[in-house]
Amino acid sequence: MNNLSTILLGICLAVIMLGMGLSLVPDDFKRIFKKPLAVFLGLFLQIVALPIVAFGIAYALALPSFIAVGLIILAACPGGPTSNLITHLAKGDTALSVSLTAISSFLTILTIPFVINFGTSFFMSQDQTILLDVPDTIKKIMIVSVIPIVLGMTIRKFAPNFASKMAKPTKIASAVILIVMIIGIVVKERDNVVEYFSQAGIATLSLNVITMLMGYGVSRLFNLNKAQATSISIETGIQNGTMAITIAIGIMNRVDLSIAAGVYSLIMFFTSGAIIFFFSRKGTEEEVAATE
Repeated sequence: MNNLSTILLGICLAVIMLGMGLSLVPDDFKRIFKKPLAVFLGLFLQIVALPIVAFGIAYALALPSFIAVGLIILAACPGGPTSNLITHLAKGDTALSVSLTAISSFLTILTIPFVINFGTSFFMSQDQTILLDVPDTIKKIMIVSVIPIVLGMTIRKFAPNFASKMAKPTKIASAVILIVMIIGIVVKERDNVVEYFSQAGIATLSLNVITMLMGYGVSRLFNLNKAQATSISIETGIQNGTMAITIAIGIMNRVDLSIAAGVYSLIMFFTSGAIIFFFSRKGTEEEVAATE
């Protein structure tokens, strides 16, 4: 990867995070005090439990080192604007989903480099290990993630009409950017696409399904309502593939480490459809039953 490609990746992610910031207000962060159990439980599952599940899957499946580390990178990047849309369509607690995405976006700038460094040390041989410079990585993630979010929130506060008008274009841009990234990975690794998909497919699908079931099950265990459980399930199971690809290619300079995130992003389109169908249908049935 040359410097121009790295810069373009950073700009693309910054645009997506700016779009997310345009949809946020201070109350999205204050909700931690209004719904402390739901928020803390969601954050614990995203930031602590999710990487542990990824390590377990990578170890149990004896994945090739670059797929295993790619899975860890993916697990270190929870949430994202997509999860909020899926939660809305699935009739979950959208406000809780937005809060979890917003708060985790700030917390993970600190956790991402440590999770990834542990993953590379564990799954890669000593001569292959790529250790991230923690302060430098935090700085880079802040530049492409936190600063655009804050800028977006500032625009939302002082120019709400403009922020509303830009909401749809930025969502479209997010989807287009992710698709272009995936196409770029496929083109770069075209000779090994089928093999990589077979290696990463089961692992990424397992991560997606297991963490969603875990999120929903644990939430219900703590007596959260179904809307909150749906939100936490989606926030735990839907990862920020764009962030993972940007870290793998833009920061770690390894296209092969982005394969898991690319495969996951393709699988996510299908599992997201199933999630939306299941939860929205379930919600509709409960609404009908309540009126009878």
